[in-house]
Amino acid sequence: MTAEIMNWTGHVITGPRGKLSQLVQRPECSRTGIYFLIGPPAEDSALPSVYIGESDDVATRLKQHNRPEDKGGKDFWERVCLVTSKDQNLTKAHVKHLESLLMQAAREAGQCRLLNGTAHEYGGLPESDRADMAFFMEQIRTVLPVLSFDFLRERPKPSASSTIVEPTDISAQASPLFVAEVSRFGIKALGKEIEGEFYVLKGSLAKGSWTGKGGGYQNLYQQLCDNGVLIEAEKGLRCFSTDQAFSSPSAAAAVVSGRAANGREHWKTEATGQTYADWQDSVVMTTPSATDEGYAQ
Repeated sequence: MTAEIMNWTGHVITGPRGKLSQLVQRPECSRTGIYFLIGPPAEDSALPSVYIGESDDVATRLKQHNRPEDKGGKDFWERVCLVTSKDQNLTKAHVKHLESLLMQAAREAGQCRLLNGTAHEYGGLPESDRADMAFFMEQIRTVLPVLSFDFLRERPKPSASSTIVEPTDISAQASPLFVAEVSRFGIKALGKEIEGEFYVLKGSLAKGSWTGKGGGYQNLYQQLCDNGVLIEAEKGLRCFSTDQAFSSPSAAAAVVSGRAANGREHWKTEATGQTYADWQDSVVMTTPSATDEGYAQ
C-alpha cells in the first residue's frame, strides 16, 4: 500500500513482513529514507511495539532486520512502513535528524512501546533544512493514521479546557461528563468521550490493585501502573496522574474497578444519571440520516 499527500515530496509505502521480498524490489527501497518496524503488543503491554530507523539503502537494512534474532535481526515485527522522498533530495543528515524527531514524538505521544535506545541530537543541519524536516515530519504524522498507524498521533487532553473542541458536524454531539463509582471502596472517576475514544480524566481514582481474573485488561492496568499513569493515593487506592485514553468505556471501567466491568452500564452521566449505553442510543436515534427530510443530498 502506498500513500502520498498533494504538494508533499514524501512517499509512503507499507506492507506485511510476509511480502518483504516483493517490497525490497521496489525502487523506493533503494533510496535514503526512514522506516518503521511495527509489531503486536508484548505480553506485558497493551501497546504496539515499534522500532524507528534510517538508512541510505533501506532495502539492505530491512534484509538485515529480517534475519533471525540470533543472527542480528529483529523477530518482533510484522509490518514495515517506509518513508522516502519522490525528488530523492533526502540526505543521510536529513534522515538522521528525522529519526531523532520521530523518536521524540513517539515517546511523547505514548502510543507505542518504542524499542529504540536514546534519541541523538542532530543539530548540524542548516536552519532552512531543519524547518523542512519539521514540515516533513508533520506530514508523516498526518499520513500514518490513514494507514492505521496511530503511534505518532497526539491525543487531546480533556482536562485542559482550551484543547477541547466541541464537534460541529451534524453527525457528532458533544460528550457529557461521565462518572464511575465503586462506593464500597470510595472510588470515583470522571470520563469523557472525545473523537471516538473514552478518556478517564486526571485526578480520577481507581482500585489499588487488580482483583479480577487474570487476562483481559489486567495487563493494561499493570502497564498504566508501571508507566506512572496510575499512582499510589490515599486509602490504598490509585489516582490518574494524567488524562488517559481508552479504546472503549469497558476498558476504562475495568481499570478503574480493578476487574472486568461493563462500561456501557458502569459509566453514567453526571447531570442525569443516564448510562453511557442509553446516552449513546439517544445520540444515534436523534441523529438525522441521509434520507431524512432536510438532510438529503
